[in-house]
Amino acid sequence: MSQSVNPLFQPFHYGALSLPNRTVMAPMTRGFSPGGVPGQPVVDYYRRRAENEVGLIVTEGTGINHPASVSGDSIPLFHGEKALEGWQAVVEAVHEAGGKIVPQLWHVGMTRKKGELPNAEALPVGPSGLTLTGEQVTEPPTTEEVEQLVAAYAQAAADAKRIGFDGIELHGAHGYLIDQFFWEKTNKRTDRYGGDLVGRTQFAVEVIEACRREVGPDFPIIFRFSQWKMTDYGAKLARTPEELEQFLHCSTRRFWEAEFDGSPLNLAGWTKKLTGKPVISVGSVGLNGEFTSFSEAEATDISELTERLGDDEFDLIAIGRAVLQDPEWVKKIKEGRTDEIRAFSKESLQTLY
Repeated sequence: MSQSVNPLFQPFHYGALSLPNRTVMAPMTRGFSPGGVPGQPVVDYYRRRAENEVGLIVTEGTGINHPASVSGDSIPLFHGEKALEGWQAVVEAVHEAGGKIVPQLWHVGMTRKKGELPNAEALPVGPSGLTLTGEQVTEPPTTEEVEQLVAAYAQAAADAKRIGFDGIELHGAHGYLIDQFFWEKTNKRTDRYGGDLVGRTQFAVEVIEACRREVGPDFPIIFRFSQWKMTDYGAKLARTPEELEQFLHCSTRRFWEAEFDGSPLNLAGWTKKLTGKPVISVGSVGLNGEFTSFSEAEATDISELTERLGDDEFDLIAIGRAVLQDPEWVKKIKEGRTDEIRAFSKESLQTLY
């Protein structure tokens, strides 16, 4: 193994979680679970990453127990006997291969359109019934209905622990439900779930607290958040480090971009600096081009990534497209087989490599 990639292959320990290296498979929607149930192709897909030394696997987004949690009949669910049996098979396969895995718990909120499957009759749900472009589509949920959403996340967390996962990740980024509560453009509520930046974090706080009660003190809970939204790459929840400190897996489009003027730190770096907690960075690792476009991309040098890891700017790095199209990416980097790394193509999205 080259000295230059050593920081990527240092063990990581935090609480009950021990990983052999600093690599994380980023959550990426695949849509290969008919009826919301992950089958053998999904089991094999995740097993291959564990067999090839990915440190931690974060699954694609999985729908919590709410009728409007996902858009599409092939997006995996995280409730119901058949779906959970499918996920248990995934966990067992990953563990047999020596890997660690957490599910990403997800509700798409107002990005869901009326009439979409799997429950065409279910209306989209968001803090104020507003889309990310500000269109009023539905009525805001009552306080009691918001509390039911909190309970659905907690149920999913309890199920994740019961069937053997190594932790959970809560998807609070990119303009989906939790992020819609954070953002002033989509959250106009006047009850305890609205107000200023701190007030708008209340939903997420209650979700985390409810999950923690279900899983106990030592079960890892990862929280993914971002500044940008799928409809607005320039959006900012926090415009300064001071606002970020109030706000508090930091999702960025490019891991090397500074988050605020006057400092080279990215969003993960600032979060670690302000909280002292371990953080995951992400964004266009190992490939050129932006992951949000999912266009063609060539393999690129990772020296800046390993330098930042070596400087402890962040603790773990999530890799998306590179690992999606090449389950051996981590092992190839470790063994110096970079000439064998394949370019990313849109066709990769149609196959579970």
